[in-house]
Amino acid sequence: MSESEVKGRKLGATVYRYRTGIVIGGLFGLMTGGLPGLLFGGFIGFMLQRALAAKVMAALNPQKLFFEATFSVMGKVAKADGRVTEQEITYAREVMNRMNLSEEKRREAISLFSKGKEADYDIGSTLAPLARLIRFRPEVKQMFVEIQLQAAFADGQVSQAELMVVQDVCSTLQISYQDLQQILHRCRAEQAFNQQSYYGHQAGHVNEAELLKEAYGVLGVDENVEDAELKRAYRKLMSQHHPDKLIAKGLPEEMMQLAKEKTQELQAAYDRIREYRKRNR
Repeated sequence: MSESEVKGRKLGATVYRYRTGIVIGGLFGLMTGGLPGLLFGGFIGFMLQRALAAKVMAALNPQKLFFEATFSVMGKVAKADGRVTEQEITYAREVMNRMNLSEEKRREAISLFSKGKEADYDIGSTLAPLARLIRFRPEVKQMFVEIQLQAAFADGQVSQAELMVVQDVCSTLQISYQDLQQILHRCRAEQAFNQQSYYGHQAGHVNEAELLKEAYGVLGVDENVEDAELKRAYRKLMSQHHPDKLIAKGLPEEMMQLAKEKTQELQAAYDRIREYRKRNR
């Protein structure tokens, strides 16, 4: 496609997007000033609609929508299998603590969590505005799903009902089933890796083979992967979870700590694999 064709398509898309303002402004201009009024009115209508659209998008703050959706959907996930467990409540509180929320924000988060537990709570209507704003921000969508899966894992395993809720989330956010399975695999491995690291440290003995297996899972790679491919996978995930990048793309600033912890977990898994490979060359 030539450069002129590309420019033509972009112009056509812009005209179509703001066609309502152009038509209304143009008709008003035509009635008051003839052909010159048509052109001038169409231009003014275009400018006014574009300015209004910018204000509307600014009002739809992605950070605010992300925060609200995080805790309400978390409540939905917790209630999915009929009863909210103590572990799930504890996880929600831990997330609030890690975010260092103010008392006002904490009350809001608790209220949102309770709202998500209600039988008539609709994921689609909650997520639709956020989905539009982060449509082309896969890293932010991924982070949202990871937070919900961690909530599902809070009581040790993900039930079928909880998984169905997460699948509804992915459907609204336009995350493919294949991508969800990859995220789920990494989250499951991350859960096991963290537990084995913690309990192994407490007991003074680590199951090296199991810990290594989960470390590969955290990075989403096979145990036989070459060093170069391992590094690429690690760097890609680190880039996707970089706190500053996520904040710039819509992650609430309060959740920066969650992103930092994610990168620390990726780093720990990568270091574990590298150390093992150095010892066994």
